[in-house]
Amino acid sequence: MPESKKIVLAYSGGLDTSVILHWLVSRGYQVVTFTANVGQEEVAEEVMAEVMGKASQIGAVQTYVEDLREEFVTDYIFPAIRANAVYEGRYLMGTSLARPLIAKAQVETAHKEKAQVLSHGSTGKGNDQVRFEFTYHALAPELDVYAPWRDPVFLAKFQGRPDMLRYAKKNGIPVKATRRKPWSSDPNLMHISYEAGELEDPERRPRESMFQMTVSPRRAPNRETKLEIQFQNGNPVEVRNLSDGTVCRGALPLFSYLNQVGGINGVGREDMVENRLVGIKSRGVYETPAGTILHKAHRDLEGITMDREVMHLRDSLMPRFSELVYYGLWFSPEMELLRGLFDQTQKYATGTVTLGLYKGNVTIKGRSSPASLYDQAMSSMDEAGGFDPTDSTGFIRINAHRLRASALRARKGS
Repeated sequence: MPESKKIVLAYSGGLDTSVILHWLVSRGYQVVTFTANVGQEEVAEEVMAEVMGKASQIGAVQTYVEDLREEFVTDYIFPAIRANAVYEGRYLMGTSLARPLIAKAQVETAHKEKAQVLSHGSTGKGNDQVRFEFTYHALAPELDVYAPWRDPVFLAKFQGRPDMLRYAKKNGIPVKATRRKPWSSDPNLMHISYEAGELEDPERRPRESMFQMTVSPRRAPNRETKLEIQFQNGNPVEVRNLSDGTVCRGALPLFSYLNQVGGINGVGREDMVENRLVGIKSRGVYETPAGTILHKAHRDLEGITMDREVMHLRDSLMPRFSELVYYGLWFSPEMELLRGLFDQTQKYATGTVTLGLYKGNVTIKGRSSPASLYDQAMSSMDEAGGFDPTDSTGFIRINAHRLRASALRARKGS
């Protein structure tokens, strides 16, 4: 790439991206940094100002920080909840959902700055490089992409963290002198993920001190917290704490509150070995309090509002939807098609679910809906309720024809 080009770097302010920023500046690039707040922590304005100041000090020609939390909830987390998206049956995909949003906002910054190149600090072994770059190519196919951790020149200079620390010290790059934990973590509003370091041993139990969003279920309150969650077309619109009277509305406040109350009750921990897109198995530990609560409540509401055949057809596509999210294909023709189909299934997903949180568990207590398909009289074992049992005779005989034919064929063969 010609060294006069302007490049927009996804910048966290940590060691890796700070070294990458300096490296790009030293090679003659005009570097614009982009930092996204997706709820990775309670980010104060002064912290964001510090990130921008650090980037400018290292040599960025322009710095951007955007608060994307509301958009993250409404346009990424809630669609995943509506789709009951879970990768390999367990992972609620907090990181997978955040990356396309960050990359989209980064692309918008590149267009604003009339930049020619997009860059990120993701490693060449993981999923995030793919998620960032699939989004780049889908939304800005005219822009070049530079991935330092796949550049032989960069890799020859930086074998790992010690090389980066030496480079930072030599070039006056401010690095906080913090004790490195024996694992890596990636927090956002949806979850915190933990991997690498001592967690690479799949038999090793995570330290209790590692967890940040949730208390240990053993130390959670001895009293159940009762919640009532109201949905409108598949989206949660209100949370009512029946135990203390708290009422919360609005996408971001509602989701943040569920993280808080779920964390207090030890809800949302998951420890698994998953299959990365690049073909490597990876051990990950996750905390997803609000996502876990909403996933279970929404799924339950569909039980009384969704037609059986619609549900079964949609359920057959849920693993594919989850794969597309995990693989970074949020902005793809197939995802656009699936999202339209899945959103259509939510037309009647309106109602209220009552549940209890207790020592890591989410227990459904009841559900109601103005669009319910449940007929109590017809379902009752104590009254006919308009159902004629004699109709079942013909139904059973017709549907048993193929079973009888198979049985008779087997007899002839023997």
